[in-house]
Amino acid sequence: MTSAEAAATALQDHAVLWSMGEIRATDVVTAACDALVAGLDSPALRILAACTRAEADYEVPDLLPPALDELGLTFHPAGSVAGQEAAARALAARMLAGELTPRELAFRIHQRFGHELPLAERLANLDDDYDVLEYGDRTPAQVDAEVTAEALRLVQHPRVPTEPTDLPT
Repeated sequence: MTSAEAAATALQDHAVLWSMGEIRATDVVTAACDALVAGLDSPALRILAACTRAEADYEVPDLLPPALDELGLTFHPAGSVAGQEAAARALAARMLAGELTPRELAFRIHQRFGHELPLAERLANLDDDYDVLEYGDRTPAQVDAEVTAEALRLVQHPRVPTEPTDLPT
């Protein structure tokens, strides 16, 4: 993956994490700046990257969708299944990058989606497993290994839209 492709993926991930309330608007602005540095460019992306910290909370909701659109990326509506799946994949990628522990990943997935998101239900179940470790014969390291394997599965899962993206004409 080129640095421009990685920056596009990072911007898309930041967008979905922001829309799900996982990260701040200033993190999206930082990702937009990183995308420009990596070689992505569009008028809306430049405007988004120019937002100050004070402006981010107010400007990101209006600037992010057109910036993604101009780059050929998708803005997932909050609450959509595709957005939830994208958020689960983005959180899994953050764990694999060392930004979250396996326990934090399982907890966040369980807290955010419960057992209602089929793509990430195994992680919700593993969060339950953490809660009953003292009553079984498994160790935290064993559950961590299962969470890591599940995170790898999620990030390698094809990013196929689960909802129609084109409306009939």
